[in-house]
Amino acid sequence: MTSNSRVAIDVGGTFTDVVELNPATGEIRFGKVPTTPSQPTAGVLDAFGTTEAPMAEVSMFTHGTTLGLNALLTRTGARTAVVGTAGFRDVYLLGRTDRRTNYDITYKKPPSLVERYDTFEVPERSLFDGSVHRPLDEEAARTVAATIAERGYDSVAVAFLHSYANPAHESRMREILAEVAPDVVVTVSHELSREYREYERTSTAVLDAYVKPIVRRYLERLEGELAGGGFAGRFLMTRSGGGAMTASSAREQPVSLILSGPAGGVIGATAFGELIGQPNLITIDMGGTSLDASLVIDGEPVLHQGAEFENLPINTPSLYIHTIGAGGGSIAWLDDAGALQVGPQSAGADPGPASYGRGGAQPTFTDAALAVGYMGTTAALGGRLSLDDRLALGALEPLAEKLEMTPLGLARGMIRISTTKIMGAVRAITVEVGRDPKDFALLSFGGGGGLVAVDVAHELGIPTVIVPPGQGAFSAFGMLFADVQHDFARTAVTALAELDNPAVTASYDEMAAEAAEALAAEGFAPDKQVLTRSVDVRYAGQEHTVTVPVPGGTTGLAAGLAAVVEREFTELHERQYGHVMADPIEITTLRLRASGQVDKPTLPKLGVRESGPAEPEGHRDVYVSADQPAVPYALYTREELLAGDEIAGPAVIHEHTATTVIHAGDQLRVGAHGEMVITVQGAPV
Repeated sequence: MTSNSRVAIDVGGTFTDVVELNPATGEIRFGKVPTTPSQPTAGVLDAFGTTEAPMAEVSMFTHGTTLGLNALLTRTGARTAVVGTAGFRDVYLLGRTDRRTNYDITYKKPPSLVERYDTFEVPERSLFDGSVHRPLDEEAARTVAATIAERGYDSVAVAFLHSYANPAHESRMREILAEVAPDVVVTVSHELSREYREYERTSTAVLDAYVKPIVRRYLERLEGELAGGGFAGRFLMTRSGGGAMTASSAREQPVSLILSGPAGGVIGATAFGELIGQPNLITIDMGGTSLDASLVIDGEPVLHQGAEFENLPINTPSLYIHTIGAGGGSIAWLDDAGALQVGPQSAGADPGPASYGRGGAQPTFTDAALAVGYMGTTAALGGRLSLDDRLALGALEPLAEKLEMTPLGLARGMIRISTTKIMGAVRAITVEVGRDPKDFALLSFGGGGGLVAVDVAHELGIPTVIVPPGQGAFSAFGMLFADVQHDFARTAVTALAELDNPAVTASYDEMAAEAAEALAAEGFAPDKQVLTRSVDVRYAGQEHTVTVPVPGGTTGLAAGLAAVVEREFTELHERQYGHVMADPIEITTLRLRASGQVDKPTLPKLGVRESGPAEPEGHRDVYVSADQPAVPYALYTREELLAGDEIAGPAVIHEHTATTVIHAGDQLRVGAHGEMVITVQGAPV
């Protein structure tokens, strides 16, 4: 029998986080299990083992994984071929000549996903308006397909010139590959991106083809194991653009999963910010391997219409997330100048930080936090993993000796370096794009976020830090809010003054029909389908655009777009690029986002303490500096706190999945839904 229980599982570099929701009671349970890199599905099944409801009683399972991203980072993806238009064989390898890497003398090009030996060309040619200049040479196409089969490629990316306007040749090439090379997995570019710019579209197709066999095998195996456990509910995957996709869609378009790892946290931050009346947020998600920083502005996460992986374009919408190697497992080391560094190398899940007792010997951020007293040895992380402070100090000692420091002095320095790196990540998404961090609240989550959030906020002048309930598994929690999404686009470079309203309306209607068909096939009734239209606009002759919403429906679209330009384009362009112009304006791309709405969880309110203030359960000595080697920090258990409770720093608040630290002068108040709202000492009010 299937109930309404819902489970979300986020596989990170060190821990796999699980959140279980009982919609009938509103109860939410958070947990953690170690990630199992050598057996990716094992960690997911271990996470299911911590839930109260058996698989057969789970109606929806939402999952986030870095499997595709890791394959790219380690260059362990599929052996991939590329098929392009004759005369354009080198589109992918040449890339863009205006890349920023051309003037970065420190840049080293990452290993390519394919070599020229792996690229092929077929005589065919469509023009920008979709007309056929040269029909597809099917005999040549069969010869190329046979060569691909003979060479033993796992997958192939097909990207023909102007296929965004006319995809017929790509579709026929896929049919020929299916006939001649049936064992090769095929990606066609127009199904991922119906936009101009051949290199960006080709790059997207290559990235998809490179990870597709790996992701397919993983999902097929996981689906089989879930079915064997009795799961018969809806299986969703988070995607880079901030929504979700069905597992069947993910098997066909895994490129949408590449940057989806931190998406759940941003989705959750947006929903939680709306709940507590905080529409403008800087988010930091500090996990075991990395830290992800992002923005929520006016209640909406910031989106990019095109993302990048190691300077390789991904021409699909993606959340604006800045990632650095600063996690709990980040390893301390000395550079060539003998200076102390922390990360980006990580101890990961195996062996993990030294204090985990799994064989790790190098000092990590977690070991440093334990050594100075931020973390303790009595409460097991996720109820399973107890830390060993002796192992942490033992890992710190060799490096401390080299630097002629004490182990605790080294630990404090490691925390400071990590904090500085995190500040840089926050500045990259705020100050460097013209935004003032003081205008935001800092929402901190992840297993390590609460250890550094107050320090980051103090240094950047951010007045408020918010720590949501279940912070250590908050990304998994955010997945419960993810609607199923499909993104559609059509290139239509047209001067605004010459806009052909019927043609634009027809394009939107075509995309809307595709969206309705896709969502209906995934089980969403019409009343659960939401379509959102937007358009990319730029000054004539310029390269870069801004995306503005299309008001209302498609009726009177030309007038609507003109009004949008008058009201919003100038402001958006100045905010994004720092200037405005008197040049004519043109549209480049019509966009439509289709959402299949899932039921959102309702968070219960926390009880209120009836008498007296919250009392600490004890104190923990924290090493602040050589002059303050044992400052007593009051110790609280978060699960014992109630709405309205107030705590004055210095204090340590530990919980099932994480720890939060506040310092002297900081003031913490528990909100109605269990959020900890911290007023930072010295920050502007």
